[in-house]
Amino acid sequence: MSQVDQFESVFRSAYKAVFTYTPVKLRTILLVTDLEGVEARAFLEKVKAFIEQTRDANQCDYFLVQGAEFTTTGDLLELVPQYEPDLICTYRNLHSRAWRFPHSLGEHLDVLLQRTDIPVMVLPHPQAGYQADHALQDTSEVMVVTDMQAVNDRLINYAVAFSHSAGNLYLTHVEDASVFEHYMDAIAKIDVIDTDLARERLHDQLLKEPADYFGSCSRVLQTHLPELTTRSLVTFGDLVAEYRHQIDSLKLDLLVLSAKDERQHAMHSVAYPLAVELRQIPLLLL
Repeated sequence: MSQVDQFESVFRSAYKAVFTYTPVKLRTILLVTDLEGVEARAFLEKVKAFIEQTRDANQCDYFLVQGAEFTTTGDLLELVPQYEPDLICTYRNLHSRAWRFPHSLGEHLDVLLQRTDIPVMVLPHPQAGYQADHALQDTSEVMVVTDMQAVNDRLINYAVAFSHSAGNLYLTHVEDASVFEHYMDAIAKIDVIDTDLARERLHDQLLKEPADYFGSCSRVLQTHLPELTTRSLVTFGDLVAEYRHQIDSLKLDLLVLSAKDERQHAMHSVAYPLAVELRQIPLLLL
């Protein structure tokens, strides 16, 4: 390695992203359901009681779109802008019985997530029976799911906004162990690279960057919101298995994750399997 390369490596390793706290304000919340009448209004009251447990959400205006008001995805996309919501609440498989299977989000939710820039809270289906016992009670246990980039101030700020003022906020980053092994297998076939050293250094660096960023988040949030407890988890593992374990072991109330992928129209590759399979608690998708 040349001296220039060495200097650049030292410079890059010294750089650390610093979190900026920007409070999120919610004014208008829209609930989209395929229920009707009394059932729809009862579900709205349940969702309202849940959201009002969060920080500064008790002054919001709530609106309800019922099942008879839309049939197609196009109908729904035309309805949403009329309310100018800051948050959309809905659930998987609207106008469908496919909620019985953990295989999809349904066409309405799939398109809604990609065609709007409005955060969407995906709730457990009200008729499915797979909702966790502790779900929709409060937001004392909120977890942020970061992707391969880890640094995402917007994601953290929204998670803070939906956290109970004296709750626990978990900042997490799981490196996909199978992807790591795939690249290590390729590195092992390059004869000029010390494979054991590369494994150690790459492993440590992949964990160091999100850990440093989460440390910055904790310090900043401690200054602004001292009652909120911030914890971090940075590890290697299987994404879905790890978060399923965290939901069960920590009794999580909400997962916050990024759904958008600027490189494509489909959902983010990290978010999609989590959104499909983790159905027992609400997910906030940005």
